[in-house]
Amino acid sequence: MPSRATIYDVADAAGVAISTVSRVLNHSPEVSAATRARVEAAVAALRYQPQRTARLLAAKSMATLSVALPSATSLFYVEILKGVKDVLRETDMDLMLSNLGSVHPMETLGRFLDRGAVDGLLLVSVDVDDALADRLARLHAPIVLLGGRIASETPLGADVFWWDDRDGARRATEHLISLGHRRIGLITSHAWSRSAPPRKEGYADALAAAGLLFDPDLIAVGKTVKHAGYSEEAGAEAMAHLMSLPDRPTAVFAESDVQAYGAWAWARDNGVRIPRDVSLMGYDDLKLSRFLDLSTVNQRMQDAGRAATERLLTRIASPDLEPVSVEQEAPLVLRGSTAAPHR
Repeated sequence: MPSRATIYDVADAAGVAISTVSRVLNHSPEVSAATRARVEAAVAALRYQPQRTARLLAAKSMATLSVALPSATSLFYVEILKGVKDVLRETDMDLMLSNLGSVHPMETLGRFLDRGAVDGLLLVSVDVDDALADRLARLHAPIVLLGGRIASETPLGADVFWWDDRDGARRATEHLISLGHRRIGLITSHAWSRSAPPRKEGYADALAAAGLLFDPDLIAVGKTVKHAGYSEEAGAEAMAHLMSLPDRPTAVFAESDVQAYGAWAWARDNGVRIPRDVSLMGYDDLKLSRFLDLSTVNQRMQDAGRAATERLLTRIASPDLEPVSVEQEAPLVLRGSTAAPHR
């Protein structure tokens, strides 16, 4: 089935900028008759259907959507930003990006909020406590959280899109147990990472349900602090530790795909075969994971970015909507990196 035409397709077909297409769709008088005719012909030929929300936003002359997230370079957040851009390219809105960092994100976010009002804020992987809720409430702007939770009594009226990290990690570990693995290592991240505790809990839940011992020696954290330990370097360092154990695991669950990439690289360089010698499971389902044949948990980050952004634009256009809380799906994707223990 062909994909739905976008405003970019219309602009290319008509030989104009997307801002010109937007003006035509919103009946602006600032377009010549000849240009208008070309754009309308392209719209008809491509059967383009503009988003209702985009039209409402154009009528309200909204200018900027702000996105605040821990990293603009981490592959996980890059996928989310792709989803954001997929939606924004159908509007005339600008994107303002705040890279919070993973060590002191609240300080950076505070400086960002101090710069003044925003038209709409997408807050990614940040939990909102009482102090932050008070500051956000003073923005008087629509807010959507993606991958974060509201732990505050302050009414915020924000929409929340979230993943159940504990359940995802439990299911990933259960898969390894179902293959016959009984010693399963966990590559986790540094203590300040908000997603590490629930994933560690999900791992422990699966072990307990199967009657397996929770062994702290099988929990490994790399020394590299970049991205809170969600990096290839940290994954390699953690894998080196796990493989040095006298009774090393037959399977390893990495809490992110990039950690799994580092673990796999270490294994390759040190003669450890995946999955013959050790099975390897990731978490995210980044694009590269499909080519590496990595079993993982698919968080559908781009889809989540789209959904959260569409909701934010809808809330900007209709501020009185009741807030929603939406759990994002995260199915297992089973590939060639996991197998039964080799006998």
